[in-house]
Amino acid sequence: MINVKLIEHIFKAASISRWNDYPRMLNLVELDKQAHKFIIAYFIAKMEKDVNMRFIIEGGIFEFLSRVNITDLRPDVYHQIMIQKKEQINQLVLTKMQEMALENIEDGAFLKRFENYLHEKDKQDFSKERLILKAASYFSTRWEFNIIYQTSSFLNDIDEIKAKVEEELEDYYELIGARKIALNQKIAKIIDLSGRLRFQKRWAQTPRIPETTVLGHMLVVAMLGYFYSLKVKACDKRLENNFYCALFHDLPESLTRDIISPVKYGVEGLDEIISEYEMKLINDRILPFIPHDLKKEFSYILGIRDNKKNEFENRTFKDNIAAVCSGELSDFNSDEYGAIDGKALKCCDRLAALIEAGLSISYGIKSKELLSGFESSYKHFETNKTLNAVNFFELCKNLREYFDIK
Repeated sequence: MINVKLIEHIFKAASISRWNDYPRMLNLVELDKQAHKFIIAYFIAKMEKDVNMRFIIEGGIFEFLSRVNITDLRPDVYHQIMIQKKEQINQLVLTKMQEMALENIEDGAFLKRFENYLHEKDKQDFSKERLILKAASYFSTRWEFNIIYQTSSFLNDIDEIKAKVEEELEDYYELIGARKIALNQKIAKIIDLSGRLRFQKRWAQTPRIPETTVLGHMLVVAMLGYFYSLKVKACDKRLENNFYCALFHDLPESLTRDIISPVKYGVEGLDEIISEYEMKLINDRILPFIPHDLKKEFSYILGIRDNKKNEFENRTFKDNIAAVCSGELSDFNSDEYGAIDGKALKCCDRLAALIEAGLSISYGIKSKELLSGFESSYKHFETNKTLNAVNFFELCKNLREYFDIK
């Protein structure tokens, strides 16, 4: 599905600080920026016509993996270098990515698409999709800059930077979603709400390296869901739905905050009360700001059915009607069914937690909570080794060996 070196590469983004030459009220990292970018790209793309959502997902992943290789360059320096030395930089990126055995993913087809994306050798015209990704990157950076601006008013060049940031906005006015975000219309509230998830730390009750936020975690689970989808040869719509279900699976935590499992399930009936209140908040503070034409599909992505939320159940969405799938999803592997591998995404969510704990333990930060969390997830996969012929436990064993966790 995915190898350990590629997982480690993804998590490097959690240690890459952004705006580190400006005073910041919190550490802004690349992983969170990229997660916010994917969320913004989703909404902008859904407001346009005839957008290839698979290209949006894969293009975003290719850009993310590339950016992690060019770690400490300021955005303006990075963009200038890309103008002058694009081919050399792209070749450097591909050389580094080949060290992660990408040719073993999808029998080399993934790596080929990666190369075509960087060299812009797409068989179709994806100029609109590339513009959407660029706009999403801009808006996520702009959101960060609003934080930086609050603490940098005393710097003599900050207003010059602000002018440049605002000036770039005009480049994306042809996109309906970009105009709506710029005018602070309804969808801007969802963009802001999702951005706030970078303020919430995962494993908040224990020290951990690298720290990850709920926002960054959502992207990690989405990427694991993407590689799972490749492994099971999911159709385009199923791959799209798996990615975005994972990307938005913790969005309601922007309203409720992260409630750890021992608290949620430690008191009888508390989880039901929390779930009911969560649905009330979703109905009051998320769904009213989703574009009307997207509301049914987005509710399905969130896992809402009969006014209850369960993002980790296998389901289909045909003719705008959501239904639980009790059989094999391979029987619904066609775009018309819009299937979601909820059970597999739950495995990806648990796998992400195991990786978060394992990475920190490998760095020498090994609290009881982290050790317990790692062992609990490891034993779960030891008992439930495979799902749909995807061997999650084999990856767990490789991670344990690579992290040297006894």
